[in-house]
Amino acid sequence: MKSVLDVTGVRVVRGRTTILSDIAWRVRSGEHWVILGANGSGKTSLLKVLNGHLPPTAGEIAVLGQRYGASDWRDLRLKIGVVMSAFAVAIPPAEVALDTVISGKFAQLDLWARVSRADRRSALRLLRLVGAGRIAAREWVYLSQGERQRVLIARALMAKPRLLILDEPCAGLDPVARNDFLRLIERLARRRRGPALVLVTHHVEEITPAFSHVLLLRGGRVLDSGPRDRLLTSRHLSATFGAPLRLTRTGRRYQLAFTRL
Repeated sequence: MKSVLDVTGVRVVRGRTTILSDIAWRVRSGEHWVILGANGSGKTSLLKVLNGHLPPTAGEIAVLGQRYGASDWRDLRLKIGVVMSAFAVAIPPAEVALDTVISGKFAQLDLWARVSRADRRSALRLLRLVGAGRIAAREWVYLSQGERQRVLIARALMAKPRLLILDEPCAGLDPVARNDFLRLIERLARRRRGPALVLVTHHVEEITPAFSHVLLLRGGRVLDSGPRDRLLTSRHLSATFGAPLRLTRTGRRYQLAFTRL
């Protein structure tokens, strides 16, 4: 299968602190990944490296065979869609959902580019895809947390990325909204010709059946990576989170619990 993302020997050092050490990871077309790790494991730092906000001290990153540094970084960034809560504070309160989605085509926050009718049609189609067509004209300040997450996904899809990273997308959602949102993620993962998905989370309950692979991080290093069924075990997760844990599965959902309190 064709490689979508290649991370080779990535290391990030700031001062005397090593934030990431020798990260090696490959995402192939047709794969959907979950990144699991405790607080401080390096998840956020890895995302910042991938979207160009944290330059690595060493190592290489390539998207669709084009290497950061050898290709125009601005073009490569458009091929990686990112949905993270940090974007929310940069969106003007009065900006309507449709404009927020359109801004993703230009990798802008606070849309100022000239917009065509085709852009508006594409943005509305994506809002409908994520189940948010009815809020196209609603201002950002009046959107619920679940609605905002759907708008941000549509925004990320506007640039037609080959990789879509979802950074803890269920944070702040109530149980019903979370379940609805996970169903949306599952639908996106099963779309033909859709992007490869990467779900960053602390919670195994959010891993839906379409996710095929897992990257385990601990202390800024890759503890292990590979097929989901090999790595989602009590032993692997206990090592990842540094605590005695028991993983169970009911139907298509996972649950994680301490073996002793």
